[in-house]
Amino acid sequence: METALLPGTVVGAGQYDPQAIARMYDAQSVRVWRRALAILWPLVLFVLKLVTDRLTGRLATHEARRAQEFRQLLTDLGPAAIKIGQALSTRPDLVPPTYLEELTLLQDQLPAFPNAVAYQFIKEELGRPPAQIFAELSPQPVAAASLGQVYKGQLHSGEWVAVKVQRPGLVEQISLDIYILRHLMAWVKGRVKRIRSDLVAILDEFATRLYEEMDYTQEGLNAEKFAQLYGHIPDIYVPKIYWNFTGRRVLTMEWIAGIKLTDVEKMAQAGLDTKHMVAIGVQCSLRQLLEHGFFHADPHPGNLLAMPGGQLAYLDFGMMSYVNPQQRYGLITAIVHMVNRDYEALAQDYVELGFLTPDTDLTPIKPALNQVFTEILGPAGALSASVSQLNIKNITDKLSKMMYEYPFQVPAYYALIIRSLVTLEGIAITIDPQFKVLNLAYPYVAKRLLTDPAPELRQSLKDLLFKDGTFRWNRLENLIKNAAHSEDFDLEKVMVQVGDFLFSERGRFIREKLAEELALGLDQWGQNVWQQFLPNGHHPTATVPASWEHLRSLWGILQGVPGFEPRRFLPLVSQMVFRPETGQFAQYVARRWSERFISRWLRGLVLNGSNGSSPTLLLSSP
Repeated sequence: METALLPGTVVGAGQYDPQAIARMYDAQSVRVWRRALAILWPLVLFVLKLVTDRLTGRLATHEARRAQEFRQLLTDLGPAAIKIGQALSTRPDLVPPTYLEELTLLQDQLPAFPNAVAYQFIKEELGRPPAQIFAELSPQPVAAASLGQVYKGQLHSGEWVAVKVQRPGLVEQISLDIYILRHLMAWVKGRVKRIRSDLVAILDEFATRLYEEMDYTQEGLNAEKFAQLYGHIPDIYVPKIYWNFTGRRVLTMEWIAGIKLTDVEKMAQAGLDTKHMVAIGVQCSLRQLLEHGFFHADPHPGNLLAMPGGQLAYLDFGMMSYVNPQQRYGLITAIVHMVNRDYEALAQDYVELGFLTPDTDLTPIKPALNQVFTEILGPAGALSASVSQLNIKNITDKLSKMMYEYPFQVPAYYALIIRSLVTLEGIAITIDPQFKVLNLAYPYVAKRLLTDPAPELRQSLKDLLFKDGTFRWNRLENLIKNAAHSEDFDLEKVMVQVGDFLFSERGRFIREKLAEELALGLDQWGQNVWQQFLPNGHHPTATVPASWEHLRSLWGILQGVPGFEPRRFLPLVSQMVFRPETGQFAQYVARRWSERFISRWLRGLVLNGSNGSSPTLLLSSP
């Protein structure tokens, strides 16, 4: 599990320790300076080009070319630089938009290393030469990336497997590069005021994940955890890990015979529905990001394969990340505030999510958010109509420009989320240019808002349904319509959750508002009934309250929900009727209705008395 770099000094490939690395390379000044020059010289030449462009006024016209040169520069510098470039492609707080676009094209591919070296690593890690472990091994690697290369093999027991072998000297090379770059980041941070983010902390976060990725036993554990959390989802497949043939530098896993989702022709020949396969990936990603928090951070086309039976197989579990519960709830809340165009609350969400420090002046940020999301969302309209048009890449591009101008610091977890979603949407758009990931995602978000008992989401639901004390029925209707399209939407569970929340202390605000609506409806209904016994034209006709129309509309929506059957809800209704809170709610409605009735009767008494006539019941509302 460890690699010796100096006598008495070791670095574990699965555990990043910057202090241990510093102690090691502080004593190797010649080696450090040789590598530092190899890194810094091309970087200095590149910076000189940027300075020349600025002095000659050609910075904007040459920006695209310089971005391409920067991508090639990172490719030439080796595995650590390639990985850093990929990480920078999700950091709009550090890199201008043009460079972000170019870095997304950075290929994680290098020439293969000799088979003899790979076979030696297999023998060292597994204790036996390859011929004793594998009945067959492909004569050449089927893929070669920055960290390792993959062979197709067959075990003596008959199973076909993928055998990943790490590049020689990888830990030493990356440790040295990280050591040099860490010093460089500290120097840049202290001298370039434009950069607000903590570059050393960002590099340390990146290095921590990179060291985990270099430990193939950790990748195997990631795969098994992924299978435990998501392997039960219909049409999701996670390959098996063969632990008897796995070590730190060698990983043996089940071989998956599948088709890349972007290979539309082969998908069609196999009779597979490409759009459906992408939809499966989107739903699984939502579970990863917003339900369990453990997510695959690198779902590129080579890591998502359609199997002949219609299952979507995930591969390569080296780059994984985690979103904690507060961050998950914060993301859902931010989506609600974004769609509601509540930019003051959205600015505060960015503070809670770690994009802005608590002492940040939000005054200039709120109008900037307003401008950005007005461009994204377009004219105000129905909730579902706005969401269905949202494109993650479009959102990311526009937010990137704003974040580069204002004091945003993009958290590492969010950068990986964006990378994951943008990659997934890129695959989808290759198949269908009109594909919108968020159009598929919002039903899941709607379902979570309706069913998740977490206090944070209960507050988000309240924010969604109420504005300035007014209940927004159209929001509730759209929410249920969207939630009903979620694959695992359970209307009975929703009704139970709504009932529990409505009669809880946290639901008191909504309960009182609904009681007011019902009292108003009863009052107007009573006026309609009374009007029938009065001479025509004697009093104005009362209209049916809008809330009752909305209730009828909601009933129609519920009838259209798959699996809706009124008889199934009779036991639930009877349980709610006999709850103590229901009696209290009914008493409150009756009291508010009687207050309106008495108030109107007294007004009628006073007004008719002042006219010298006998008192009659006025039907106008107080």
